[in-house]
Amino acid sequence: MDLLIDTMDTWLAQRSDGYVSGNMFVYFSAAQMYNQDFKGPDVFVVLDVPKRERKSWVVWEEGGKTPDVVIELLSDSTRKIDKREKKQIYQDRLRVPEYFWYDPFDPEDWAGFALRDGVYEELKRDAQDRFISQRLGLAMVPWQGVYKGVETLWLRWETLNGELVLTGQEAAEQRAARLAKKLRALGVDPNDVE
Repeated sequence: MDLLIDTMDTWLAQRSDGYVSGNMFVYFSAAQMYNQDFKGPDVFVVLDVPKRERKSWVVWEEGGKTPDVVIELLSDSTRKIDKREKKQIYQDRLRVPEYFWYDPFDPEDWAGFALRDGVYEELKRDAQDRFISQRLGLAMVPWQGVYKGVETLWLRWETLNGELVLTGQEAAEQRAARLAKKLRALGVDPNDVE
C-alpha cells in the first residue's frame, strides 16, 4: 500500500491537481451521513480535485467526485468482502471507473475491472503482464525489489513506456547521482563539496 501511494505522490507532483490516499474512509451518502455508507479502500486516487490534506474523503463535500481508481490488497480476512461486497459498492454506489485487487502473498490473485455501461468488465493484462489504468495513463506491475528495507514482490506503478514511477527517495537519490556524475566530469570530487 505504501509503495503504491508513495509512487503515486511522485506522479501527482507533476500535475496541478489530484489526490492519493489509503486506509482512509470514503463517505458516499449524505443521507446516511457518517454512520453507515462508507468504505476504507487500501489505496485510492482521485484526479481533477484540488491538492490539499483531508481527514477523510467525503463525496458530497468534494462536489460529488468519487475516486477514479481503487486498489484493495487482499488478505485472508478481507478477500471475500473485497471481491464481492466492496466490488459491488464501488460499481453501483461510488461508480469508481477502475477497480483492482491484489494479494501480496499470492500474486496470481490479481484482477482489474473497468466500469462499462454501469457494470464492471474484467480487464486483461497486457503482453508485459501489466494492468493498464486508462484513467491514470499508467500501468501496474509486479516488481521484485527492496522498499523500506524489505525485499519482496511488490505492486507498483510504471509509465506505459516501462519506466518505474519513482518514490520520493528514489527520485532524490537519482538526482544526487546525476549531480555527482556532473561534478566528477568537471574534475570535482562530490565527497569534498560542502
